Amino acid sequence: MNFLSDIFFYNPEKPLLFTQLYFWVFLAVLMLFYSFLYKKNPLRNAYLFVLSLFFYYKSGGYFFSLLIFSTLVDFYIGQGIYHANKKSIKKLFVALSITVNLSLLAYFKYAYFFTKSINQIFGLNLEIQNALALWSNNLFSSGFDVSSIILPVGISFYTFQTISYSIDLYRGKLEKPVNSIIDFGFYVSFFPQLVAGPIVRASEFIPQLYKKYELSKAEFNTAIFLILNGLIKKVLISDYISVNFVDRIFASPEMYSGFENLLAVYGYGIQIYCDFSGYTDIAIGVALLLGFRLPLNFNSPYKAVNITDFWRRWHISLSSWLRDYLYISLGGNRKGKIRTYINLFITMLLGGLWHGAAIRFIIWGALHGVGLAFHKMWLQFFPSNGKSGWFSRFISIFITFHFVHFAWIFFRASDMSAVGLMLNQIAFDFRPELIFSVLTGYWRPILLMFIGFAIHWLPVGTKDFYKEQFIRIPAWAKVGVTTIIVFGLYQVTSAGVQAFIYFQF
Repeated sequence: MNFLSDIFFYNPEKPLLFTQLYFWVFLAVLMLFYSFLYKKNPLRNAYLFVLSLFFYYKSGGYFFSLLIFSTLVDFYIGQGIYHANKKSIKKLFVALSITVNLSLLAYFKYAYFFTKSINQIFGLNLEIQNALALWSNNLFSSGFDVSSIILPVGISFYTFQTISYSIDLYRGKLEKPVNSIIDFGFYVSFFPQLVAGPIVRASEFIPQLYKKYELSKAEFNTAIFLILNGLIKKVLISDYISVNFVDRIFASPEMYSGFENLLAVYGYGIQIYCDFSGYTDIAIGVALLLGFRLPLNFNSPYKAVNITDFWRRWHISLSSWLRDYLYISLGGNRKGKIRTYINLFITMLLGGLWHGAAIRFIIWGALHGVGLAFHKMWLQFFPSNGKSGWFSRFISIFITFHFVHFAWIFFRASDMSAVGLMLNQIAFDFRPELIFSVLTGYWRPILLMFIGFAIHWLPVGTKDFYKEQFIRIPAWAKVGVTTIIVFGLYQVTSAGVQAFIYFQF
């Protein structure tokens, strides 16, 4: 019975992760039955919708009911937008979609933050109570804890997807709404990218629901390469660096020298990149096996020559969503230079708040907002002709890299007190005499940090070359390479599986 319970029921201590054997067994079983259904689009979409809901249930428990609620609300709002005769009515439906979705997001993600802020400002003593848990307990005699609100996994991602559907319909980027609620539910819940992105636009994904399944041999091999590449990034580099170095320093920065704190900042930079881009690689690869194309989400962000370029390369689906649905809606660059700078700042400030309900996330977003506004202002005085020597390019990348990593301190630290301690250690207790002993004592995670950055900075042509080599080798060789990689990663993960960083957002 325990075995069956582990398979079919949610365990909060064991959420379903790409790095677990269970997931790959789940995918293998899914693909087995999928091979009989993939040519029949309505049946295929319904099958994947049901399995995606099961995946979400195994990842986040009974919060899948919220996913169904958002699906129902935006499906019918979409119908209302399309059939409304007046633009004012269409706007009301869009406003309703935004209000409902953001209200849910605000309740689960920001209730504690807002309540604490109100208590501090007005000297009140308001307490949080989980209204949905209380309602369920009263109605169904369930035993949910009403004193705490748990953040549903992936809510930030699927909320933005459902909002994009309503706005794309209003703007005409979708010619007509999805007529089948099963198809729409599949779009909202597609499991590879459901809990941590990429954020998929309705205008990009929904047309794929009605196309026939296509997967060339080259695409199949690319999917396998992406999955293996993502697993290596996540398990070998990100998790090892996290457990054996970064987490220790950030937990107690005052106990370590400034040099160790600085290394931890660099370590977190490559850790979060390998963690998040690794998840994205796996998601894109799995989706491709199922015949669906997800958008590129990372493009060597630490090669960026300025902060604007960084956001063209980092979490591309989020930055482009913020640009198209928030920045442009605020006025973009259409209302003068000062308003442009303000719009950039507000967009990134809210982007920081999207990542978490804490002052440190707001500061992180504000830093990037100031950086984007400053770069835009810089170009007004020093227009770029697109041509620069290697030295000036190196300086630009160096400055951007360190600005981004400075901001990562606020993103990663447990609170503002930890931020202050870490900055104090780096500035006033660097202790260079310990450099050699630190490098020798932590040589394994530091070596992996170096390897991670080295691979990241490889030329695009080099990366394409070894990907093409993998694609071209015979099938038996691919099986051998895959077996070796999986066995090696299993040895690394034997100490415990680490959740993906962006699951918390």
